[in-house]
This record gives sequence, C-alpha cells and structure tokens, in this order.
Amino acid sequence: MADQNVPPRRPRDDRGWDAPQHPTSDGYRDLDAAATYGPAGHSAPAGYGRPTGYPGGTTTLPPQGAQWVGPDGFGRQGYAPAPAPGLPNLDDDGDHGRRTGRRRALAALGGAAVVAGGAALAMTPQVRALFRDDPVAGDATGTVVTDGTAARPSGQQPSTVRTYTEQNESYMGSRAGAALKRNSPTGGRIFDGPAAAAAATRVTVRTVLAKDPVRHLASRATFGATPKVLADLKRLGIDGWIRWQLDPEKIAPTKAELKLAELPTLKLTPQQLRDQRDQLNERGAQPERETVDATIARQIWSDRQLFEVMVDFWNDFLHVAADFDGGEIYRNSFDREVIRKHALGSYPEMLMAANRHPALLLYLNQVDSRKDAVNENLARENLELYSVGVDGGYTEKDVRQAALLQTGRGVADGRYVFHADRHYVGKVKILGFSHPNSSADPKAADAVIDRYLAYLALHPSTARYVAQSLATRFVSDTPPKSLVDRLAKTYATNQGLIKPVLMTLFSSSEFWAAVGQKVRRPMEYLVATYRTLGVRPEACPGFAGDNRRTPYAQGLRQIQDKMRELGQYPMGKPTPDGYADVYVAWTSAGTMVDGWNEAGDLLGGWRKQFTYTAPEKLVANPPSTAGAYVDALARRLVHQKLSAKEKALVLGVAGVPATAKVDATFNGAIAAVARTILASPQHHLR
Repeated sequence: MADQNVPPRRPRDDRGWDAPQHPTSDGYRDLDAAATYGPAGHSAPAGYGRPTGYPGGTTTLPPQGAQWVGPDGFGRQGYAPAPAPGLPNLDDDGDHGRRTGRRRALAALGGAAVVAGGAALAMTPQVRALFRDDPVAGDATGTVVTDGTAARPSGQQPSTVRTYTEQNESYMGSRAGAALKRNSPTGGRIFDGPAAAAAATRVTVRTVLAKDPVRHLASRATFGATPKVLADLKRLGIDGWIRWQLDPEKIAPTKAELKLAELPTLKLTPQQLRDQRDQLNERGAQPERETVDATIARQIWSDRQLFEVMVDFWNDFLHVAADFDGGEIYRNSFDREVIRKHALGSYPEMLMAANRHPALLLYLNQVDSRKDAVNENLARENLELYSVGVDGGYTEKDVRQAALLQTGRGVADGRYVFHADRHYVGKVKILGFSHPNSSADPKAADAVIDRYLAYLALHPSTARYVAQSLATRFVSDTPPKSLVDRLAKTYATNQGLIKPVLMTLFSSSEFWAAVGQKVRRPMEYLVATYRTLGVRPEACPGFAGDNRRTPYAQGLRQIQDKMRELGQYPMGKPTPDGYADVYVAWTSAGTMVDGWNEAGDLLGGWRKQFTYTAPEKLVANPPSTAGAYVDALARRLVHQKLSAKEKALVLGVAGVPATAKVDATFNGAIAAVARTILASPQHHLR
C-alpha cells in the first residue's frame, strides 16, 4: 500500500554529504551486492544491502525457499508447508498483518518510517526447482487460493472490500467534500477548440472569482497569473496561447532559468555525482535539494508554465520522493530522463522509463527483489498508483504475479541492469495480461516486463485513472463524469499521448464552467505570490551572500525551506502516493497564516537574495482615494476587483474610509493592504 511503502531513511543534516550515507566504504550502497541467501542461522555478509525490516548488523536467514517482502516488510517467522501442488502459499499477513488506516499510518510514520513486519512462505517443489542450478519454468497462474485474509482478500479488488481507498477520494468522503460536490458543474460537451468552448460556456457555479475565461485559463494552466501571462493570452488568443504552451521546446528560457547554471549539480549524471562527491560537499551542494530548488525556480519564473504544471502533476502521479536513500544521486536524473522528458509526451513511455530508472528501483526496493526473495513494493504501486488505480480491477494475486514477473531488474555501478539469474521464469497472468515468460535470455525476459508495463499503461482503467487525475488537477475536486469519460476516450484513442488529452480538456465546456472550483495548495499559493508580486531572481544591490553558494542558490533554498514548513514542496511526499490534490486535504489555519506571513516578508523585501517591486510601486500612478486605490491594487495582484464586503475589510485594515485621500504608500499602510488582498479568496482560489 502506498502509505506503507516508505523507503528507509538515514539520519542526515543539511551540511552536505559528509555523514555516512550507505553501508559501503565509498559512501554508496553496493547495489549489486544482493548475495545469495545462505542456510538458516547464517548472517548476511558485511556490506550486504539487507532487505527492509531487519534491524541491526546481522540477519538470521530463513530456511530454503522464497520469501515475500510486501508493504509490511520482510518476513519474520512462520514457515508453513505448501497446502497443495502449484503456487506457494502467499499469505504473509498472519499475526503481523495488522494495518492502520491511511491517515493514522502516515501520522505514525512521521515521514521516515522503516517498512517492517510480515511473515514468510514456503515453496512448493515445482517453484523450489526454480532455485536449483538447473531451473525449470514455473506457473504462477494456478487456481489454488494463494492468499487471503480479512485485510488482504484473495481474488477481490481492494476497492471492493475497501481495503484501500484512493487518496483524493478518501478526503472527498467528508462533509466538506460533499459540500464541494454540490457546487460543481455536472456535465458538458466538447467544442472544436478551447476558444470556442470558452466563448460558448456559461459559468453557473457560485464563486467570488471573475467569470473571465482569460483569467480562468491563466489561473489553471500556470502557477499563477501575472501581467505578462495575461498580456500574452490577449495577444495570442486562447487557442494560440495553448498551442504555444504545448510546444515548450520553442519557448526561450528566461533569465532565471539561465541562472540555474549556478546550481552545480543540476546537469551532472549519477556517475559524475559519485565521482565529484567530495568537491561538491566542500561547496555545500546537495543534489536532491538542488533538484527541488530548480523546480521551484521554474515554477516561479519559467515562461513554459503549462509544461511546469504538468511536471508537477506527474511528480505527484508517478511519485518518487527527493529525500530518499539514493535521491542525492538519482533523483535529478529521474527528473530529467523520466518526468520532464515525457511530461507532454507518452505516458506508456514514461512508465516504462521509470521502471528502468535506478531512482524508482531503489525507492521501492526493486533492487532487493529476486525470485527467492520477492519484494512486491514496486509491483503493487505500479498497479495501485502508477496505472490502473485502486479501483482498476486488480487483486492481490495480480500483485504477487507482477512481483514475480518484475524480478531481475536492478542497479549496478549506478546504472540499470537486468539480472537474469534473479528473474522468475514461468507463466504469469496479471489483470488480463498473460505471458509464458519462459525465456532465461536477459533481453527477452526484460522485454516481457516492458510489454506488461505498456499493457498496464494502456489499460482502460489506466485511461480512466489518468483522466480522473487530470480533471481533478485542472477542473474540480469533483470533476464531472462526462469530462472524465471524454478524457479517458481520448487517452485510449491516442495510445496514452498527453497533448491530445489536454486539448480535449481545454476544448470541453466543463473546464470553462469550473471557475473558482480549485483551491491552491500551500506550495501553489507561495509560488503564485512570488509571481504576482513580480519578484525577480537577481539579488538586491549590495547583497554579498557567502563563498559557498550564490545569492540565487541561497534564495531558492530559503523558499524550499519555507515550503517545507508549509507542508508541501516539489517531490516532497515521503510515500509514493504523492500529494493529495483536493482542498479538504489542506484545510489548515496555521498553514494559511504562515503563507500570509511569507507574503508580508516579500512585500517588505526581506529575502535580499532577490529583487522586489516596492509595494507603493505595484500600481503605476495610483489613485488618490483609498477606495479607488484598493480597486487598482486588487486588479494588479488578483486580476479583478474585490466585492464590496471584501473591499470594506481591506479598508478596515488601513483604518480609512473609501473616500479618504491617500498617497502612494496608502498613508504608510500599503504593505498591510497588499498583504490583506493576498489573503483574500481571490488569491487562494485558482
């Protein structure tokens, strides 16, 4: 389960890489050291990358036969004889299978849990033969009931018995979620293009946001409208702007993106990061955190805004946390070679690339999975999170067969490898995918896994799950079924290509009717605040910084630290389910106040690593009366006028009536007035 597959986390600090990070002498885990298990009672070799869940420095190894490593970790005890010929007994719950609810489990994890628990299994003679010198093909498709407890029912979909709940759905089952559903559009139709859909759609939902399609598109397809974005939209038109954004390679990098060269690890390969570890450590570089820094910079300053929104979407959908044991070496590469490479391309290609990348293989312990010790973490999340979803029709038996099929994939010398001697050979059937999987040839066996992943990526349930997730991100916390069906059909028709799905979304009336139906999450609020205030990436005059990092690099790190305080930052969720994308998951008064305080700091220009527009200069030629000035400042910051009630509240902060005469500083209250506008619903909604 996603909330329990938390890779073990080593203690660390922010000084660099100088603390021991891996059990091997060179500071890196020997990813190819999964030695063959010895007889019972023997200890694991020194430096061995032990399976999750074994404490201490030695490991008592089990008797001959395969073991299963699932969400609860590696087996502790309990070796029962096989009940019948065919498959091994795969029940690994027993007394150690107790589970907590997703919410309670995450609280207990505290963001750094070590997967532990479970029990073991005994092998039938047929499957045990796989591990002799001369292996024979097995058959994992038998009809023998191989698992099944109240917690993990065999032969049933997890969603049917509510063993698991899809993350956004779990939040929307609340009273607040029900209220949101009542104010959501319920249906719609598709038009010839986005502009035609925008022109023909009438907004009927209750909202404080202006029912302006240009502002609506700027709020949903970027990390926050700015005067430049709105000007580009009006100049290019809705259709032209979307076509421009869907071709990000032709959009020139901004000055802030060019300044990313000041992050020394950003373009280094995993091998270069390993080779240059000492030098980078002396400079205070932390590769996994610099990946996050760069993402934040692009969200704030890149003109490729729709691309960056999609990068963030995939970072939640196909999630690999930045802060995991191995993230300092591999997360940057995963960002470049998997997420960014395919963000507007093909999801089947993205899923296959992810499953060959060391970051994901390490993150979900696939490097430890072998035919005689099967770790099911990646196999489970490929189904539950990365493809068909918890409602997609898979069963526990599918998870186990997928785990068998995926054995052999690993990492050695910092690169993806396929270990044929660790791969299960034998027939599998997973969610309708059937294959003899009879070849021991590495290329052939590896290709079967790719065929399975491509099958998953194009499964009808995956089409619907991707469609539901995109509609939730761009349209509403409770997107209309009509839209989800339409997006799923486009996804299937176009074999998982993303651009056609986005064009269908923007050409649908449901998108344009959903004004004000999304609330910014903490990270989105902060980024939108930087954008609307026009913060620039150059340091304030006279700011010197230090000798280790440039002012720009320091400033990005400070933004990241603030996001960590708010509870959301790029690639930040420790578990593989990514961040929830619905409002009720983020209802926290403390987080809102913390965000408002950051807005106040930006208005005061306290982060000297950047350059700011003085609050009294946000509006050119400001009106001389307080009421008119609030109107002008609201149009500048939230791109519309406030309601009469909201305007009165803002004037109350300044302590003046609407007719009072004010100067450009609002008689000294301009920062407080601007901060109050940034605390309004108009800035929190997108």
